[in-house]
Amino acid sequence: MSNKLKLMVVDDERDNLDLLYRTFRREFQVFRADSALSAMEILDTEGEMAVIISDQSMPEMSGLELLGKTVAPFPDTIRILLTGYSEEALEEAGDTMRSSGVFKCVSKPWHPDELKAIVQSAAEIYQSKKPD
Repeated sequence: MSNKLKLMVVDDERDNLDLLYRTFRREFQVFRADSALSAMEILDTEGEMAVIISDQSMPEMSGLELLGKTVAPFPDTIRILLTGYSEEALEEAGDTMRSSGVFKCVSKPWHPDELKAIVQSAAEIYQSKKPD
């Protein structure tokens, strides 16, 4: 059993999934899902994740919808949304983002060091919610 925190990455683009996995595999136990439905299956099997990073634009269910579905069963999970949308479009979705528990929204293409810093901050917040 790994002592690493669990991180799930959700994206329907294989290249992005692989890049996210390589970016975080040393610091986290990384779970990859190529759709929102497979992400839900992983959560059913593996339980709570410390951090979920999801692409917004996916078939069947958007990243915001997926993250919103994780709020009730996993209130401590920190949620990060990857998007190609402009900041203006995201501001319009502000209420939806708040109800989906989004911690940060990261624009594509993301800078790996910036995303690592955001995820590290998210992991620290998650750990602060958990008693030792």
